[in-house]
Amino acid sequence: MTTHDGWQGRFFEDFVPGDVYRHPLGRTITTTDNIWFTLLTQNTAPLHFDHEYARRTEFGEPLVNSTFTLALVAGQSVTDVSQNVFANLGWTDIVLPAPVFEGDTIRSRSTVVEVRESRSRPTLGVITVRTAGVKQTGETVIEFSRTLLVYKRGHGPRSEDVV
Repeated sequence: MTTHDGWQGRFFEDFVPGDVYRHPLGRTITTTDNIWFTLLTQNTAPLHFDHEYARRTEFGEPLVNSTFTLALVAGQSVTDVSQNVFANLGWTDIVLPAPVFEGDTIRSRSTVVEVRESRSRPTLGVITVRTAGVKQTGETVIEFSRTLLVYKRGHGPRSEDVV
């Protein structure tokens, strides 16, 4: 029998400007996702949780909470971008070019924009990616830039113990 290690994520040395990662998991957004996230975050806009109110808007149905969309797409990128993150430094240039509705399926991809050594932490590097979320129609529904500190190979808390 052969034992295979599971995916450990990318380290600083693995990132190359221009590389594109098509993240493997898509997600269909449910009514429950939208309502729970909206109410958990104390967003009182009825457009996200009151179907009768939303029916009377130009959309005719509830819009998915845009911060849910951001959280979902950022989460989809973790396996490829930040599995070995030390810290997120920020999200910038967030745009929402098309609406997301309950029942939409979102997939995402990230493009490596910049890779540089950390000036203050020799065991880390700074990575900037541009991430996009796309729904089943092919429309881009969110784009944002994300900058993070990533461990260099051989550093960080990941256990090297054999399980």
